[in-house]
Amino acid sequence: MTKIWRETGFVENDPWVIETDEVKATEEQKPLLGLDELIAKADESNDVGLGVLIKPADDVRRLEPYLDRLEIVAVAFPAFNDGRAFSHASLLRQRLGYTNELRAVGDVLIDQVPLMLRVGIDSFSVTNATALKRLSENRLPAIPHHYQPAVRDAEAGKGYSWRRQAKPAA
Repeated sequence: MTKIWRETGFVENDPWVIETDEVKATEEQKPLLGLDELIAKADESNDVGLGVLIKPADDVRRLEPYLDRLEIVAVAFPAFNDGRAFSHASLLRQRLGYTNELRAVGDVLIDQVPLMLRVGIDSFSVTNATALKRLSENRLPAIPHHYQPAVRDAEAGKGYSWRRQAKPAA
């Protein structure tokens, strides 16, 4: 069972669907289009409120001309050891200035959720039973120290190890 989670809790009646040969969006649902399909649709229409699914090998920079027409970008995590979606999310938020919903789909594990939040992902399509249980209990793993800057600052602020200043001599 797949559930959509945001920091405010689980979302009921999410309209977005990843279409496959077996699953098609109904009239109440909206499809998450592949990158090439989205570009073709955007080029032939003036539609807004579109959704796109970015796969690991896709070049997110191709979305730049269409970002103002997108309601959601879903980045795919096909396996726990494939982190290219972290880079996609970071590029979308920091370099391309995308501000609408950014969703993680695929192999979303509880240990990665805090890191996904740091790169700007703000909703999660979760199927993993452990992750669903921990999220329902609002139990995210704590990561006390961050060594790299990200879209979201560390809890303690913007202090990073390489920015330490020498203490003045007494």
